[in-house]
Amino acid sequence: MRLGIFSKTFERPTLEGNLDAVKATGLNVIQFNLSCAGLSSLPDEIDLETAEHIREECKKRHLHMAAVSGTFNMIHPDRQRVRDDIRRFRQLAAMCHSMGTSVITLCTGTRDKNNMWRKHRDNESSEAWDDLLCTMQALVNIAEEFELELAIEPEPANVISDAVKARRLLDTMDSPRLKVVLDAANLFSPTESRPLTEVIDQALSLLSEHVIIAHAKDYSTVDGLQYKAAGTGGLDYEAYIKLLRAYLFQGPLILHGLYEREVPQCVSYLKALIHATL
Repeated sequence: MRLGIFSKTFERPTLEGNLDAVKATGLNVIQFNLSCAGLSSLPDEIDLETAEHIREECKKRHLHMAAVSGTFNMIHPDRQRVRDDIRRFRQLAAMCHSMGTSVITLCTGTRDKNNMWRKHRDNESSEAWDDLLCTMQALVNIAEEFELELAIEPEPANVISDAVKARRLLDTMDSPRLKVVLDAANLFSPTESRPLTEVIDQALSLLSEHVIIAHAKDYSTVDGLQYKAAGTGGLDYEAYIKLLRAYLFQGPLILHGLYEREVPQCVSYLKALIHATL
């Protein structure tokens, strides 16, 4: 299990500056976002020269790009907007291997028109599910075309909000191209009576063979549910890492949801735990 970080954690005016900041942490694995190269996260266009430049700059610094973000609202009520995002997604997919990765991360979206991270009551509707399947089939077809893997992340505010729904999606799509990003903090719910470690265990029992990336952030319930830097909230990270190991997780553990100033402490904390749980 290798520790990595979201490249977006570091705000720099250039790609080179961003990757230098990552390298300075001592980490060598990133989950990349094209905003770090001066583009939108899902641009209308990305040319081969730009993609190859990103790969070469990572290579110079011995950075491995575990995945690139292709996130958009897959069940937005405006279906023309979704079709436009699928077109942009295909542009990204076509350049992934040239950038040095074969994995695109996704969220599954919400019916909220204005905020893709806000829960909506219609997320539970059969229409939302059907729209998700329609969008996902288009993305799986693109992944097949360009020989990529797509990693969806269960998110509390999204249509795929937990491990059970993620398992249903995997079974319905039945595609080897579809994988999972697991974030233990996303599995916490104030209304859940079971301990979070039990919820994580259930999630891994359902999804472990498909989990290719794990995320590392934390949560607090002091002023309502808020996400925090790993190791600064209520998540039992020792138990989380032990469960990942028990289910034979071999992918990277990616830090996110933290400020740059918090990175050194979080890196030290998680490296020590990863070593201690060997």
